[in-house]
Amino acid sequence: MKLFHIPQSALFNVVVRVTYRSEWPDGFGARGWKLDIALDDPEIIASTPSPGERINTSVLVHDILDHYVSGFPPSGHRNEAKALIQLGTRTGSDPRPDYEQMVDEDLMHGVVYGESMRSFLPPRAVQLLPLDVISGKEAIDFLVNILGHDSLRSMFVERFFELGYRGVPLAQASWNRHGLGYERSTAIGTCLQWLLEEADQILVNGAFSFGTGFFQIGNQACQITLEEPLNTAFNRSV
Repeated sequence: MKLFHIPQSALFNVVVRVTYRSEWPDGFGARGWKLDIALDDPEIIASTPSPGERINTSVLVHDILDHYVSGFPPSGHRNEAKALIQLGTRTGSDPRPDYEQMVDEDLMHGVVYGESMRSFLPPRAVQLLPLDVISGKEAIDFLVNILGHDSLRSMFVERFFELGYRGVPLAQASWNRHGLGYERSTAIGTCLQWLLEEADQILVNGAFSFGTGFFQIGNQACQITLEEPLNTAFNRSV
């Protein structure tokens, strides 16, 4: 067990349970971690501790801080729009490439997760739709004919930014309810990333196929406790 000195006054305000598998039965054979609250969500694919090319923390840390702590469920395009603004605030990353990817891969094909296409569209686009246009694909085909592909694509990207920034006060209020300082998000994210990498290395080195545990998050320190297949804990000051 590897413990760091943390202030005696440090409190853990939030507990987040996680599960690890060396191979998830999700059709992708992914190795990595999931939040327990998302175990049954087919949209959520397990993630490794590896940070992205543009971002210094992993997808799991994004799910913990920018979704769970910020009060946005882990799936759905509207929730992801809000969570990506939180990610940008926390890491300095630009959400535009992720917004554009979701537009190109999902929305322009008539797919919206978490709601209907009509409810996701900005009001000015909804006003253009006939009432008998029901499916997402029908809506996209109709709007492309009127607005053109590039204009509709730009409208969707703008919609993501609008929804994302609309979520900022909601996220701030959620962090406050959890007793966490919103201004501490960058430091807390870095701390969680270190703990995740340490725990992941233990499970990989031990060739374990399954693991369970939980993060404890505070303003001054964070900790991860592995319960299965072994009992150990790591903590680190924020």
